[in-house]
Amino acid sequence: MALIKVSAPLRRELARVLPSRPFAIEFWDGGKLAATEPGAPTFYVRRPSAIAHALRSPGPLGLGRAYVEGSLEVDDLDAAFIVVDDWVPPPITLADKARLLLSLGVAAAPGGVPRRPRTELILQGERHTPKRDAEVIRYHYDVGNDFFALFLDESMTYSCAIFSRGATTLEEAQRTKLDLIATKLELRAGQRVLDVGCGWGSFAIHAAREYGVSVTGITLSPAQAELARKRVADAGLAERVEIRVADYRELRDEPFDAIASIGMAEHVGESQVDTYASALFRVLRPGGLVLNHAISLMRPEEDPLADKFTMRYVFPDGEPLLLSRTQLAFERARFYTEHVEGFMKDYAETLRHWHDRLDEHLDEAERLAGIERLRVWRLYLRAARHGFDVGYTAVYQLKARKPS
Repeated sequence: MALIKVSAPLRRELARVLPSRPFAIEFWDGGKLAATEPGAPTFYVRRPSAIAHALRSPGPLGLGRAYVEGSLEVDDLDAAFIVVDDWVPPPITLADKARLLLSLGVAAAPGGVPRRPRTELILQGERHTPKRDAEVIRYHYDVGNDFFALFLDESMTYSCAIFSRGATTLEEAQRTKLDLIATKLELRAGQRVLDVGCGWGSFAIHAAREYGVSVTGITLSPAQAELARKRVADAGLAERVEIRVADYRELRDEPFDAIASIGMAEHVGESQVDTYASALFRVLRPGGLVLNHAISLMRPEEDPLADKFTMRYVFPDGEPLLLSRTQLAFERARFYTEHVEGFMKDYAETLRHWHDRLDEHLDEAERLAGIERLRVWRLYLRAARHGFDVGYTAVYQLKARKPS
């Protein structure tokens, strides 16, 4: 009975200050706080450390830490995102806040000050330097090629697929995307193409095999590059596709005929986007085309670096910019914009396929990545999909030409 009394004051205070609740809570000691709306998700507070995390870092970071370490669970992740995103709690007086904090402290006391989950990354130094960019990319991809293969399609394409042109499977939608980019770049046999942020080589292989071009792909992930080279060799394209571990700022090649940048510009950041566009301009021949495919922020008032959970657990330093800022960078570099196309709903559908595929392989995913990383990815893929569903983020393809 002593344990049951621990959460009782907290339950009473929550019920009093939140008379309308689109969620339920079940505590580690058996105490329950019912939802006031039908079909609401239930949050399970498995250990007092979940409350301590919420006290230590109020907001998404504290909740995310609790979920990653397993002290907080939910029966419906998708419904939980809607609650977090849409629910506006009623105004709470200073006196009520004090009583609520006191009850929180009492309930959290048995857990003490919790540690951060082992998978949390806190970086030092200036953001978006070549050294730090390489570090954050390795953090993201060091989860392992086999882990990503559990939820990506057979081409290992790790960017927005295109379903809106008739594709019904993830494989078809990714082929549609790769072919659309090649078509927009007007690829022809014999051309020399740069693939910035080439990932596991899906576009490089597609362009070389289907269009007869030669491709240089660059990535900051040694693990990606190793598998990409193997896939290139297995496809019999080693003479036409080269994969390098390199930063876009290091490029000093003879001019390329076309450049594809697919799902990479999100990592460039406000401080470097002009440098990025200028680097692409420098290595593109006069009259050549560039296709920039990237996630964009849709709300000018939002700070892309404010999401501390994503910053520390998924894409450290990831910084999706407004489309207008990206286009400005290309225009400052003296590119001519020729075409812009959005694929917001396509990425929501892509992420739906990805998180469903991951859920089909939970045991294997935990074996490969560990339970904390698995929890991060289950949370992230759904959170990202929710962002596209509600119009917080979008994907744009920007096609531009270097004047001849």
